Amino acid sequence: MPNDSERHMMLVAFLQASNCSNYTGSWRHPETDPGFMDLEFYQNIAATLERGKFHLAFIDDRLAMPSRFGDSFEEAVENGIRVVKLDLVPVITAMGLATKHLGLGATYSTTYFSPFHVARLFSSLDHFTNGRVAWNVVTSLNDSEAQNFGVPKLLEHDDRYDVADEFMQATVELWDSWEDGAVVLNKQTGRFADPEKVHRVDHSGEWFQVRGPLTVPRSPQGHPVLVQAGQSERGREFAARWGELLFVIYPTPEACKAYRDDLRQRAQSAGRDPDSVRIAPAVYVVVGETEEDAQSKLEQIDNLANQTDSLALLSEVFNYDFSQHPVHEPLSDEILASMTGLRGFLDRVTELSGTANPSVNDFIQWSGRGTLRELPLFAGTAPQVADQMESWFRSEACDGFVLAATHMPGAYEDFVSQVVPELQSRGLFRKGYSEGTLRDNLGLPRP
Repeated sequence: MPNDSERHMMLVAFLQASNCSNYTGSWRHPETDPGFMDLEFYQNIAATLERGKFHLAFIDDRLAMPSRFGDSFEEAVENGIRVVKLDLVPVITAMGLATKHLGLGATYSTTYFSPFHVARLFSSLDHFTNGRVAWNVVTSLNDSEAQNFGVPKLLEHDDRYDVADEFMQATVELWDSWEDGAVVLNKQTGRFADPEKVHRVDHSGEWFQVRGPLTVPRSPQGHPVLVQAGQSERGREFAARWGELLFVIYPTPEACKAYRDDLRQRAQSAGRDPDSVRIAPAVYVVVGETEEDAQSKLEQIDNLANQTDSLALLSEVFNYDFSQHPVHEPLSDEILASMTGLRGFLDRVTELSGTANPSVNDFIQWSGRGTLRELPLFAGTAPQVADQMESWFRSEACDGFVLAATHMPGAYEDFVSQVVPELQSRGLFRKGYSEGTLRDNLGLPRP
């Protein structure tokens, strides 16, 4: 039996500031709380996660409604397909006020914001939460988002990562423009801060010019924890350079382990400690008091999905209108090459379908988008769910898990009340928070 000195898994909750979770059908669940426009909704979830000793809750985001399918948002609005997207800053601020230890993450795009804006925002949040903030770094994925920011179309996939690399460099320079101990606050001498410990940035690159310094002193964590999800070849390069907590989607522990091994090697080649890179696959969990109870819950949840959910979300994530094709028509090389969204997701579909030219039906089936098949699913009693999680974790396929919700807040409540105690009893998960910041609780170095 493992003891507390042995390796413990990391637990992260995956949220949306939306009418549904990433499982679109979740809003249709009879037990889902319809209060997604109320701060108390998010605060209650945060309190539940803190009771379960979760390391982090992070909120995904898009900067547009799903509107690529049929070049219209009507189907998405009619079916409630992630059409509500609240600003994340007030949401995680409210969650921070309701908790003392839980890490809090927000998604921000490197394509439509500026390094100064993001550096100041996340540094301020890190101060306000006593060092509990994470930034989920994304490059955005479709033309609808671009057009909401006055840009006709999305940059090409690899170009977005080139921009993101320079964006990160400028942001880090801003975070480092104040040294630790720069603030003196000596009222007797009238000296507020040591100017020799505050530095001009003078970043001048291909995409960004930033003078600096940042207007926020160095935050408790130095840098907020960086969450990333790159799975394409270019995305892995970026993740190996910058990512600390890598949120991924893989259907099997073998595939996830191959990714983890690869990212650790890439990080080491980039001059980083491979232990400073943590891999956590997103999963659904359906837990019941008995197998029959879990199966009944699973069937109910599975039946909430429909094909429109899948097609609208596929069109969004691949930046391509799937309504143009009969569902059985194989898509040409030219069409596949024109998809500028998530390249890693496309690689997954072609690999799992076994064809270089998958049909729309192949995309629906093998992406699992809009259904419970999109992520690994652990279902059964608490011991059975823990068995599945333990198997992935012990095989070093991952460092922990990102729990996605099948309904809100019940999926989080069920997991905390039933699965967490089982993991703790096996010595797989901690029983309390460590003192200090989110970095301290994740065992990540302070920059």
